[in-house]
Amino acid sequence: MAYEEGLAERVRDALASREVREQKMFGGIAFMIDGKMACGVHGDSLIVRVPAEEHDKAVKEPGARTMDITSRPMKGFLFVGPAGIKTTASLERWVERSTDFVATLPAKKKR
Repeated sequence: MAYEEGLAERVRDALASREVREQKMFGGIAFMIDGKMACGVHGDSLIVRVPAEEHDKAVKEPGARTMDITSRPMKGFLFVGPAGIKTTASLERWVERSTDFVATLPAKKKR
């Protein structure tokens, strides 16, 4: 599935102050920080990461649903559709929430 370039550009703007690498992933685009996926875009949805213990609460927020690209739900990964990212402020809150969580994860091992 292709991703919405306009949404990807909004995410780039939200991440402008960070060192980010873009990588094609999940049929969309992922934004990587320190080798870890911080967020992404798939179709018209934002992909975000949250702690697994916050997943059930986060999925109840506007536009949020469990990420299930492979028909297997991924705990801690959410799609946030257009209803949840209408404004710049709402998109930036999700991006910051995701990047803050990813910053707590251990460093990726070099291959």
